[in-house]
Amino acid sequence: MFIKSAKEFKDIRALTVTGMFIAVSMIIEKFTINLSFTKINFAFLAIAVIGMLTGPVMGFAAGLLCDIVGYLANPDGAFLPVYTLVAGVQGLIYGICLYRKQEHFQLFGLNENVSLMIRAVIARLLDVMIINLCLNTFLNMHYGFIPKQAFSAAISARLVKNLLELVADIPLLLLLLPAALLAYRRAFRNGSAVS
Repeated sequence: MFIKSAKEFKDIRALTVTGMFIAVSMIIEKFTINLSFTKINFAFLAIAVIGMLTGPVMGFAAGLLCDIVGYLANPDGAFLPVYTLVAGVQGLIYGICLYRKQEHFQLFGLNENVSLMIRAVIARLLDVMIINLCLNTFLNMHYGFIPKQAFSAAISARLVKNLLELVADIPLLLLLLPAALLAYRRAFRNGSAVS
């Protein structure tokens, strides 16, 4: 899977689609909802599509680029490269869970769309658990954004926030991914990555 995904860097269609969805991610970032205690945005949707269409290697690179370009477009605070790596891991997660799975979609005898939906839910849950709850909470505490004494309160608040966001995140993924896959297949019928 990783070798096939790395070959996507040689495919002009994959590069074009990735660039387009990185731009979409930047647009979505502009509509981030800033609450007093948290931020809510749906930029992960673009990363999920990139991971599904181009795989974990391109997904990782796209995650890195989204973070870097996002910071350059809207420099808010200090740039910490470790958060860029975390953004790359997000693309990696979606790539591992969703890439080229269309070729083997008879998961438990289910049809393609149902299997894609199950994989999308698993990918989003892994993203929330690994990225949002573990890595970002640890890094926020490490860099002093969360006091060590407030760790349990912070983890509880982040857990509640992420559970509430999942109510919107999962239906959006379930609508977007099959539509993006269908559009990609129609646009590139004779082509490459996802057939």
